[in-house]
Parts: sequence; C-alpha cells; structure tokens
Amino acid sequence: MNDQALREPTLLILTAIADAPRHGYAIAQEVEKISEGRTKMRTGTLYGALERLLEQQLIAVHDEEVVDGRRRRSYALAPRGREVLAAEAARIARTAQEATRRLGLGAPAAPGLLGPSDGTVTA
Repeated sequence: MNDQALREPTLLILTAIADAPRHGYAIAQEVEKISEGRTKMRTGTLYGALERLLEQQLIAVHDEEVVDGRRRRSYALAPRGREVLAAEAARIARTAQEATRRLGLGAPAAPGLLGPSDGTVTA
C-alpha cells in the first residue's frame, strides 16, 4: 500500500477483523455494526474485497472448513494489515482532533500542527 488513505470499505473490513478472525458473513455484520448501519456489504463486493486484501497481504486465511457442503473461510488481520490499519487510525484521529479544535469544541491541537508561538496551523 502507499501513503493514500484507505477507502472506507477497506478500513471497515480491516477493523472488523482487527480483534478476532471472522468468516465472511460475520465480517459483513461487523462492518454494518461499526458503520452504525451506514455500510452494508453485498456478498460479491465483500468477497472481491477479501480476495484483493489477501493479494495485498493485508489479511490472511485463518481457518477453512466445509459447512453444509460449502467451503467457509475465516480471515485474520496479517501483520502488514495491522500496520496499515494502525497508521490509518492514527491519521484519522489526528484529522478528527484538528477538526474538533478548529470548531472550537475544546480539544487540544494535535502535536506538530501548531506553529512555534503564533498559533498558526502548519500543514
């Protein structure tokens, strides 16, 4: 991956498996829960994304079993995926903190965003 922000579906999928391996249906449920119902992943979209994330080595197959004659995989966050998700979470937190500060809602500025003494914001 590069330094670009993760697309929301990718962010949600990686977040859904950050704490425990899950199979596709459970990932879709977690994505909906994390997004507070804003994102509902269609089966084709989800499994296409999972294949792409496997190719990018952001996730790994944790377990594979046959249930009712169908193959069911569970997916886990790969070490590289954990690094990418952690970096994205930190980036989002910094942006949210700066937005909160600029709105005057009382949050302190993120480290490194304010100039030395004049209070100007540097980008």
